[in-house]
Amino acid sequence: MDFLNHNELYHFFKNLDRSQFIDNDYKKYADYDEALPIGFEQTISQPSLVYGMTQKLDLGKDLKVLEIGTGSGYQTAFLAEFAGQVYTVEKIDELSLKAQERLHKLGYNNIHFKVGNGSEGWKENAPYDRIMVTAAAGKIPDPLVEQLKPGGKMIVPVGEKGRQELLAIQKDDQGRVNKKSLGEVVFVELKGEYGWKS
Repeated sequence: MDFLNHNELYHFFKNLDRSQFIDNDYKKYADYDEALPIGFEQTISQPSLVYGMTQKLDLGKDLKVLEIGTGSGYQTAFLAEFAGQVYTVEKIDELSLKAQERLHKLGYNNIHFKVGNGSEGWKENAPYDRIMVTAAAGKIPDPLVEQLKPGGKMIVPVGEKGRQELLAIQKDDQGRVNKKSLGEVVFVELKGEYGWKS
C-alpha cells in the first residue's frame, strides 16, 4: 500500500492556487487562511483545515474515496491528487458544474461527479476505502457508515450550528465503528436527513 507522502501533500498544498476555485468578489482574499463564501450559502474551507483533514484521511493511490460536498472543488483536488478514484456528491447543480470545469482544466480524470443528496452517499459505487464529509451533520449519517469499507476511514464534522466536532471514524474488519475527536470546527450544514436541523 502506497500511503500519502506528507512532504508531497505539503508541497501540493503550498502550490495549489486557491483563487482558481473562487469566482466572486472574495477571490482577492484567496490567500487568507479562512473560509470564504462561494454563493448558495456555501463556503470554500480554510486551506489549513483542508490540508489537515486530507492528512488525517491517510490517502493512497489505490484507494477509492467518496466526498460529500463538492462545493468549489478545492478539497476535491486534494483527494484526486492523492487517491485512486474520487466520487464526489454535490446538492447544488451550479456548484457541481463549476467544480467539474475547474478540475478538468487542472487535468484530473479520476473524479466522478454526482448531483444529489450527499447524506445518502453514492450507493452504486460503494464500498469506499475513505469518505470525506465537508458539511456538518447533526449525527453521523448511517448510509455513509454502511458505505465505508471494513478497515476504512471517514472524516466528518458533527454537531450543531456554529460549532461542531471533527470526527475521525474508523471501521474495523468486524464492522465496528471507533470515533476519535480531531477538535472543534465550523462548517455549513449537510442538507437532508442528517443535517443538524433534523
